Parts: sequence; structure tokens; C-alpha cells
Amino acid sequence: MSDATDAPYGARGGAVDTVPGAAAGAAPAGSGGTGAPGHRPGTLGLAEVPPAERGATRIADRVIAKLAARAAREALPAAPAMPHARASVRRHPGADGGGGIAHVRVTVELRYPSDIGAQCGAVRRQVTLRLGELAGMELTDVAVDVERLHSEHLLRGAAERRVR
Repeated sequence: MSDATDAPYGARGGAVDTVPGAAAGAAPAGSGGTGAPGHRPGTLGLAEVPPAERGATRIADRVIAKLAARAAREALPAAPAMPHARASVRRHPGADGGGGIAHVRVTVELRYPSDIGAQCGAVRRQVTLRLGELAGMELTDVAVDVERLHSEHLLRGAAERRVR
């Protein structure tokens, strides 16, 4: 039977992960030993793999749309009913196949009378901020469409006329 130092097997007979380029006899990756230069204990050798070779996370457009709609609702003033907002996303992939340029269109329903321009500006800023924080995206265009205005005067008047 061969000596344990001759083969890359541990005491239990299982294979031991070694760090590429590590010196012979160096501690296995993730073992907490000294390992390769620059190796941190517990990283399983990730310190040696360049970021471009590790892979990428792609967030689906429908997830981005849901995040944008939620951010739009966060920006609108509190109302008895949850403000209504929908979003759609159009992305052009970047040269590396990643995020690229994103255009977001948010459709909202607002209360009236109110400063519609200020509310649309607040929605635009909040969507840009939150998508940057949550998805790491940089947006080039956030279009805000006002689909419907809800007049409190009309709603109040209609409720008073129905109750007798």
C-alpha cells in the first residue's frame, strides 16, 4: 500500500481538494491550513479564481419589473388603499452578456388633486435608487405613465349620494 503523502487521499480514503498551484504538501483548500499564497481559510480556493471566470447572476426581467413596481408604490403617498403601479423592463445585453442598458416603464394611478409632476419625479427617483440598491442596475431611462387619477371629491360625493 502506498504512503499517504504519495497520493491525494485523506485518512478516510476520500479525495482531498487541493488548491491549483499550491506547493506540494500544502494544506487542502478550505482546511484552515496555510494553503497557497494569498489563500484565506474557508474560501475553498475562490481567492485564486478571477471574478470573470466565476460566473454571473442574471436577474430576470419580470423580477426587475416587480422591484420597480414596488419601488413606485414606496414613493407614492400613503393612501387607504395600496397605490397601484405596474412596470415593464426592456434590456439590451452588454458586450459581456450581462446587465447592459435597462429602460423601465412604470404605470401608476395617482390621487387628485395633487402635484402630479412631483409625484412622478419621486417615483422616478425611487425606482432608480431601489433598482440600483437591490439589483445593482444602472437605469438609463425611467418613464412614468399616469394611467388614472382618483379624485377624492368625486369618491366622497358618490359615497354621500348612495347613503340615505
